[in-house]
Amino acid sequence: MQADYVIIGAGSAGCTMAYRLSEAGKSVIVIEHGGTDAGPFIQMPGALSYPMNMARYDWGYRSEPEPHLGGRRLATPRGKVIGGSSSINGMVYVRGHARDFDTWSEMGADGWDYAGVLPYFRRMENWHDSGHGGDPARRGHDGPLHVTRGPRDNPLTRAFVEAGGQAGYQLTDDYNGEKQEGFGPMEATIWQGTRWSAANAYLRPALKRDNCTLVRGLARRVVLKNGRAIGVEINRGSKTEVIRARAR
Repeated sequence: MQADYVIIGAGSAGCTMAYRLSEAGKSVIVIEHGGTDAGPFIQMPGALSYPMNMARYDWGYRSEPEPHLGGRRLATPRGKVIGGSSSINGMVYVRGHARDFDTWSEMGADGWDYAGVLPYFRRMENWHDSGHGGDPARRGHDGPLHVTRGPRDNPLTRAFVEAGGQAGYQLTDDYNGEKQEGFGPMEATIWQGTRWSAANAYLRPALKRDNCTLVRGLARRVVLKNGRAIGVEINRGSKTEVIRARAR
């Protein structure tokens, strides 16, 4: 098997790359060891605590012993499933702080200031403000990743934000807009009652194109020739094979 590009892992980054590369007309093969993301434990937002604690969906990584926590090792869930960790996380959507990006730029990462990355944040999301306010100039409305706010029908949701202000903390109408600091409404990658993972947002639309294929297998190593990556060696069933990449 071969394609222009071979992507290791159908996690958040892999799904996104598959979508954008195939959108640009490139042929893509995505390799994923984990299983299907179908079923209520992943797709039903209310079941979010289950997949991150299930060996079927989680790699089961643990931290090194933490000296300031009595030597305990902490669970560090990582998705072993289509969609990667976006299929087992808590779905809360928070952009990185603008000052962090600006600091990277000041340290020499040209193009990574917040003004430089904002168009890509806008391009990725389809923000549904539902009349709750927010900052439409900094939000996207045409991207594949749905971002929503809960209905907040329970009066305690608004009382909690108001209590934050009464306690002296700042308030914000949109923590993914101009002002991140403060109490305000939470946003989530949920759409019409379904977890809107990277698999739902990016991979499934990509797989509908003739130039994108998903292969189930465990990536063993990147194959190099004359110092250049030319493919990926995988275990698929009882066989070992190489999937080659044509792009140079």
